Amino acid sequence: MPLHNDGDCTLTELISSLLDRIPKLLSFKSKWSSIRVKLADLNTHLSDIAASSSSSSSSSNQLALDLLLSARETLHDAASVAARCEGPDLSDGKLKTQSDVDSITARLDRHAKDAEVLIRSGLLNEIVSVSSKKEAAARNLVIRLQIGEPESKNSAIESLLELLQEDDKNVMISVAQGVVPVLVRLLDSCSLSVKEKVVAVISRISSVESSKHVLIAEGLSLLNHLLRVLESGSGFGKDKACVALQALSLSKENARAIGCRGGISSLLEICQAGTPGSQAFAAGVLRNLASFGEIKENFVEENAVFVLVSLGSSGTVPARENALGCLASLASGDEDMMMLIVREGGIKCLKSFWDSVSDAKSLEVVVVLLKNLALCPIVRDVVTSEGFIPRLVPVLSCGVLGVRIAAAEAVSSLGFSSKSRKEIGESGCIGALIDMLDGKAMEEKEAASKALSTLLVCTSNRKIFKKSDKGVLSLVQLLDPKITKLDKRYTVSALELLVTSKKCRKQVVAAGACLHLQKLVEMDVEGAKKLAENLARSKIWGVFARP
Repeated sequence: MPLHNDGDCTLTELISSLLDRIPKLLSFKSKWSSIRVKLADLNTHLSDIAASSSSSSSSSNQLALDLLLSARETLHDAASVAARCEGPDLSDGKLKTQSDVDSITARLDRHAKDAEVLIRSGLLNEIVSVSSKKEAAARNLVIRLQIGEPESKNSAIESLLELLQEDDKNVMISVAQGVVPVLVRLLDSCSLSVKEKVVAVISRISSVESSKHVLIAEGLSLLNHLLRVLESGSGFGKDKACVALQALSLSKENARAIGCRGGISSLLEICQAGTPGSQAFAAGVLRNLASFGEIKENFVEENAVFVLVSLGSSGTVPARENALGCLASLASGDEDMMMLIVREGGIKCLKSFWDSVSDAKSLEVVVVLLKNLALCPIVRDVVTSEGFIPRLVPVLSCGVLGVRIAAAEAVSSLGFSSKSRKEIGESGCIGALIDMLDGKAMEEKEAASKALSTLLVCTSNRKIFKKSDKGVLSLVQLLDPKITKLDKRYTVSALELLVTSKKCRKQVVAAGACLHLQKLVEMDVEGAKKLAENLARSKIWGVFARP
């Protein structure tokens, strides 16, 4: 590609002419001396571009041509400013001329940096192989984001967003082309309106699971930009910042940084006054943050429980679900927080959401919250009196594994008294728990056996259990030492309660419990020795009882 296109003179000639004139200039000599060095560097870069781009693709040719045209315009302006600096008198005034000289310096700097980016990309020499049109388009846009005027970069951002919206594959291609670090650097220098478009691109990238780690790797630099948009951006910008923060807040280090930099306060403000969409996203970020115990104090300081209960009572379904999920995490292992949630109306909020959704998956957050609240002795009576036990029965048999497990754990928590255990048994939970013993997931088996070990303390519940044809066999099978990653204490405890019945004792022995128990005793499983001795005694007495 030649270094001329308007018929007057080449770029090389323009640069040579300026280099010859600069030593003769009388005004701003030190500034022009600096410009002279920049011109020499730019001349080298532009020559390299011209030599390389003759055999390159049309897209890379266009990038090179745009740069050369922009450089030509700057050189013409530089010649005009230089003419005004040839004498001691400055016809346009000192300040105006100085400003023009500084502008030339900045523009030459930008051209040199743009040229370096273009050369380093390998695009002009086709050093980097391109396997598809989409890959070529993505790489072209990544380069355009780094060179040219702000208007050009703005156009590139809009084109990139269009490309990424087409499908997730385009997101992965662009990430592979190195777009994320380029976007983060762009956030340092662009206007607020452009910054929000960049954040929109980042939020789109964050929606693709395989790309989240690249965003997390950018760390505090990206995080700080997103938090600034969260504080002072438009509704659109805050929306997109929240989406991106949902991915970034999964990291403990980032979660801690959000808590320390006032992020929780900004997120809570959005939960109170944001758009329905932004409320859901903001509550989602808070839900992630609440899973890190060391940040809980920040929630207390910001009066978060009141805001979350309010949103959980009146927001959209996604917003309510995230708010209740956040409350569930905050309540975990913290009795003070449990009581605060109840005082702020959390029970009413929980019940309202439970009764208003038909999707079983959405119930997981409220079942977990119920389970956590029931662990607090002061709160238990309130929970049971509000009619949650009957609500658990259908949930134990739903098609969502996580919900079934949470429901079984809630049953364990609610079975804290003779009265509550009896009520749970009469509600119909025991049959569903027996079915869960045969589930595929170890977590489901363990949650069910733990719940049964609590409920079978009640005599009437043991009678209900005995009516099942498979209950004893399902429990005994869980004693098998080959089944790992299962806490067998609960299974042993449940069987210990059942073998007080002669009929059940025979069923337990017939199912092969004695053989399993020998190995569990060797493994020092709690309660195994007592159960083994109990079964052994019954076998001896059975021999003496024969005629």
